[in-house]
Amino acid sequence: MSEKTHPLRKYMRPQVKKTTFCPGCGAGIITQALLRAIDELGLTMDDFVFVSGIGCSAWIPSPLLNADTLHTTHGRPIAYASGVKMGLPDKHVVVVSGDGDLSAIGGNHLIHAARRNIDMTVILVNNGIYGMTGGQTAPTTPYGLTTITSPYGNAEQEFDISALVVAAGGSYVARWTTYHPRQMTKSIKKAIQKKGFAMIEAITQCPMQFGRVSKQGSAVNMLKNYKQNGIRIEKAAKMDPSELQGKIVEGVFVDCDKPELISSVAALQRRTGGKE
Repeated sequence: MSEKTHPLRKYMRPQVKKTTFCPGCGAGIITQALLRAIDELGLTMDDFVFVSGIGCSAWIPSPLLNADTLHTTHGRPIAYASGVKMGLPDKHVVVVSGDGDLSAIGGNHLIHAARRNIDMTVILVNNGIYGMTGGQTAPTTPYGLTTITSPYGNAEQEFDISALVVAAGGSYVARWTTYHPRQMTKSIKKAIQKKGFAMIEAITQCPMQFGRVSKQGSAVNMLKNYKQNGIRIEKAAKMDPSELQGKIVEGVFVDCDKPELISSVAALQRRTGGKE
């Protein structure tokens, strides 16, 4: 019996035999959603540059994908990606990193890239905790949750990252959980095609850290929780805020067209004869 090869294996580096993801981690689901989007668009790895920061999710593009990748410093992948897009405007620039990396130390880069509407796709992997470094409280950790750095309960309110990026000016913003890989794939396709700043907030299970401290336990239980507590944005709009406590609002929050920075700078250079 011959060994079967996964149809998406062609996008991965041949020398990489296994991932660094923990058992039950949702990063594999997100990786497949990303690669299926690329495959369905008929694009190749040569069309992309992938950028990541520091954390569990940063290992999705680097070293897994057989493409040009930048594995950058903590909190700075969007800054690096902005430079890549300025230098290589014809490439699809995709940032894949975690909620701690992109919304904590990297928060200013996130909101200003959205404000500037820089043409890139950001897949922000949100597991609600610092998973790689021991399970510390993150900006996305739910209020009251006990972690290694909040032994008496988290006293801070968590970020609504999608709402933050919408307010900052992103052209395309969507949120899906790993229970919805098909919808996530569809949104990633749309984000790659969008001329402007596009972000997918991918809510994912971390059974090793978040599952343990939240008492949700296994990856299966966490996925069941996503199924039970997920609310589509259209339905959520008709609900009272008190009814949305503990719920995950999913869907596309914004999809619009507006001036994009790299194109605007190029037009300015043409207009001024390259003096600016």
